[in-house]
Amino acid sequence: MKKSYLLPLVASLAVVASGGFSAGLAAEIKNIVIVHGAFADGSGWRAVSDTLTKDGYKVTLVQQPLTSLDEDVAATKRVLDLQDGPSILVGHSYGGMVITGAGSAANVASLVYVAAFQPDKGESLVDLAGSKPVENAKKDTIKATPDGFLYLDPAAVPEAFAADLPLAEAEFIARSQVFASQKAFTAKSGEPAWKTKPSIAIIAKSDRSINPDLQRDMAKRAGSKVYELEASHVPYASKPQDVAKIIEEAAKSAPK
Repeated sequence: MKKSYLLPLVASLAVVASGGFSAGLAAEIKNIVIVHGAFADGSGWRAVSDTLTKDGYKVTLVQQPLTSLDEDVAATKRVLDLQDGPSILVGHSYGGMVITGAGSAANVASLVYVAAFQPDKGESLVDLAGSKPVENAKKDTIKATPDGFLYLDPAAVPEAFAADLPLAEAEFIARSQVFASQKAFTAKSGEPAWKTKPSIAIIAKSDRSINPDLQRDMAKRAGSKVYELEASHVPYASKPQDVAKIIEEAAKSAPK
């Protein structure tokens, strides 16, 4: 009787000792925190968010103020603090500057850059954009207000920002855009989280806002796993299923 009682226990201990339960005990990351870029807010991520939510993920979108890089990083960390476990941190365009700083938070397991800037320490968005401009880009696409905020010329949005969206959608982005402080674009990045956290970069091959070759260069420097999508600067809106799938891969492959 005693022997038959002990056998299952011994077998269980052997499984644990060999690591057989490790996969079952390791919980898959379910928190996805998304940081939008400049000029467009988080509402454009609705289709990605709906797909991730349907697949069992908890999605939170940061609506950062775009008043300075430090304040946007702080807004992102504020949201990260509310998560109930490890998180995948996603950033689009200027949002890549933000997640590079906020990604140092202890509960960030992995970074996903979507047509985004991936700065090294001491680099600004202006530095990076100027290092490899978009070929044949129209000048004066970005305009400034008297009090130091930037916005996209509404007439330029369909071509320069959202060329693969229906015209009505691109025009709505133009009408609903969020202005960004010049300070946010000229601020120098701190120590980059991608040096210590795994990262994925989604390259928008037809991007007219950030040179795709610049995106590739930054991803290579960061050691990011790279996916290329035939998309404009807003692949989250034009290819939401593809973007959601890549984010889910980041959640499944990130260290727990």
